[in-house]
Amino acid sequence: MQDEAIRVEIEATTHVATVTLNRPDKLNSFTRAMHKQLNDALDQAVGAGARALVLTGAGRGFCAGQDLADLSFEPGAMTDLGALIDEYFNPLVRRLQALPLPVIAAVNGIAAGAGANLAFACDIAIAARSSSFAQSFVKIGLVPDSGGTAFLPQRVGMARALGLAMTGEKIGADQAERWGLIWRVVDDAELLPAATQLATQLAQQPTRAIAAIKRAMRASTTNSLDQQLDLERDLQRELGNSYDYAEGVQAFIQKRAPRFEGR
Repeated sequence: MQDEAIRVEIEATTHVATVTLNRPDKLNSFTRAMHKQLNDALDQAVGAGARALVLTGAGRGFCAGQDLADLSFEPGAMTDLGALIDEYFNPLVRRLQALPLPVIAAVNGIAAGAGANLAFACDIAIAARSSSFAQSFVKIGLVPDSGGTAFLPQRVGMARALGLAMTGEKIGADQAERWGLIWRVVDDAELLPAATQLATQLAQQPTRAIAAIKRAMRASTTNSLDQQLDLERDLQRELGNSYDYAEGVQAFIQKRAPRFEGR
C-alpha cells in the first residue's frame, strides 16, 4: 500500500503496527476513499496479530480533517454532512475506541477539525513540539464532530472546551499537554521513536487487560458508580481466567519479568 492514501507497516518481532495517513500534499485530509483504506489498514493490523498500533501522518501535518474538495457544493445537490459523518467518521471513532489493543496517535504538524478529534479518539496522544490543534469547524459554520463535543469537555472542562470550539483558536502542543488534551509532548525528531517505543512497551503487556481498561474507562463517563463497580467485577472475573493473569502471578512469585502473550 506504499502508493496509497494509507501506509501500513507491521513489525513482526514487536507486534507493532504503524498506520500512516499518506496524503501529505493535502495535509492528510480525508476523502471517502481514504476512510475505506484506513478501515482496511485496521483490519490488516488486527489480522496480523498486532498488539499495539501507532497512527501518524506523512509530511508536515497529522490531519486537516475532511477534504472539502471531496464534497459537493452544488445548489440542490449539497453533500449531506450528517450522512457523511454517519457512514465514515463516526464508525472510525467508534472502531478506534473499541480496538482490542492500545492505539497511539503520533501527532506531527497541524491536527485540525476532525483531524484533531481523530487524535483524541486514540488511547494515547503524543505530539511533536511544533504541532498544533484546532477545532476549526466554527470557521465554516459547523459544530465539532468526530467526538469533539465529548472529548473536549471530558479532558479540559466546559470553559476551555467552549472557548476552543466557539473561537476555533489554534493551540500549540505544549498548551495541549498542560491542559490534559494529550499525554506527552516530545521534540519533533523524537516523535516517531517515542511513539514506537511506547507502542513496543504496550505490545509486551497483557493485551486483554489493556482492552478491558479501555472499555472500563470509557464506560465510566456514562455509568453510575454501581454500574461501574459491577463492570469492574465482571472484567476482573474474566481476566482472572486468562493466561496472562496466571503468568503475571507466577512471574511475581518467582521474581522475574512476565512474558505476556495477550491471551
